[in-house]
This record gives sequence, structure tokens and C-alpha cells, in this order.
Amino acid sequence: MPKFAANLSMLFTELPFLDRFAAAREAGFEAVEFLFPYAYESERIAERLRRHQLRLVLHNMPPGDWAAGDRGMACDPRRADEFQDGVRLAIEYATDLGAPRLHCMAGFMPGGLAPERARETYVANLQYAADRCHEHGIAVMIEPINAYDMPGYFLNGSRQALAVIADCARPNILLQYDIYHMQRAEGELANTIRANLPLIGHLQLADTPGRHEPGTGEINYPFLFKLLDELGYDGHVGCEYQPLAGTAAGLGWLPR
Repeated sequence: MPKFAANLSMLFTELPFLDRFAAAREAGFEAVEFLFPYAYESERIAERLRRHQLRLVLHNMPPGDWAAGDRGMACDPRRADEFQDGVRLAIEYATDLGAPRLHCMAGFMPGGLAPERARETYVANLQYAADRCHEHGIAVMIEPINAYDMPGYFLNGSRQALAVIADCARPNILLQYDIYHMQRAEGELANTIRANLPLIGHLQLADTPGRHEPGTGEINYPFLFKLLDELGYDGHVGCEYQPLAGTAAGLGWLPR
């Protein structure tokens, strides 16, 4: 059975963020991930990780102004300096917290910009991030996000992401394969995972429709978990879903 990481941006949200670490450990998780740590001093988060004997497997680079609608900026040539500042800040947090992976959000396609120019910018920014992260032993993740949930997002399919990874030519740029997003965007889950596992650096899950816990929708998660075991996937699977009726009530799917 794969190893699971609680996404503390989506699970245990009935608690303040720093209290979710204890709740995750109590629920049986040994690893966590979250979107953004930047509202807290890194030492406060590191202390919670140590206290509850949790491993941090992933967090995101700064996305810009999230409240104003930003979802990254890596494809926008006008924000290259801001992007590079964000990379440096993300590395500071990742090294303080022991995170081996950073997710770089692509951002929305800038209005009036040629798609080719956006792609060139995205590749160049990813290469910059990968080179800086390589110095610290950190991998850079890119995640396609389905166009139903996030219209206009630059990266929305696994083939597109794999082509970008190939063009970047950096061994520490890998695919963050979110099973929920890819079921909505393209299907072919098992075949895609099987064909591209060496390039998949992290997996995440939720069921669809609704983006709730496994077992509430159409995805055959027992089959996929068995497949991951057969393929020898030794990474974590991030539980990035919205609990249908509270986090604890929805953890019955989780193998103990």
C-alpha cells in the first residue's frame, strides 16, 4: 500500500493551521504537505514537525497574490524578478523544513501574450528554479490542473507537462501527477502512470465528482493503489481533497 501524506491546507481545516500537525499524527499520518508556509515563521512549522514526528514532503513556491486570484506566475515574462524572489524564499523555507520538493505553479495564460512566448518564459523560469534548487538537493514539481476547475491555467495536461520537462532538460524537474485533476482533464490514469512513473516525482489524490475522499466518486482507488505497489512507487501520495463530512469522519478509506 502506498504511503500517504495529509495535505494540511485541505484536511483538518476545522483547526487552526499549526494545530493540524497534531491532528494528522493522531489520525495515523507520518507525513504532511501543504500549499504555502509563508504566513508563518519557518521555525514555528519546524517545531510542529519535530514535536509530532512528521515528515514534510512538499510545499508550493509563492504563487503571487493568491487572494487577488494569482495562481503562480512562471509563464508571465513581466514577473520574472518576482518569480526569482519567490524561488529564493521557497528554498529558504524548504531547507529550514526539510522539504525535498517544491511545486512551481505555472499561473494563468497572460492576456495578449503569444502562447509560444508564455511557454518560453515558463521553460526559462523552470530552468532557473531547478538550477537554484539543485544546489540544495530539492526537486521542482510541475502539476497540470484541469481546465474545469481552473480555466485559463497554463498547464492542464500530462502530455503538455512531460513535453515541458523534456525541453527544460533538468533532471530535478518532475511531474506532480494529481489523480483528481488528470481524471477530469484526460482520464487514462493507469496507463499514464505506468508509462511515465520515472518522471513522476509526487502523486496526489481526490475523488470526482466533488473532490472528496476516495470512495465517494468514480475513481477506482483500490486498483490504483495496487498498481502503484506493483510498479514499485516508493514516494508519498498527498491527500489533497475536501472532506465530505469532516476530516476524521472521512478517513475510513485510509488503510491503518
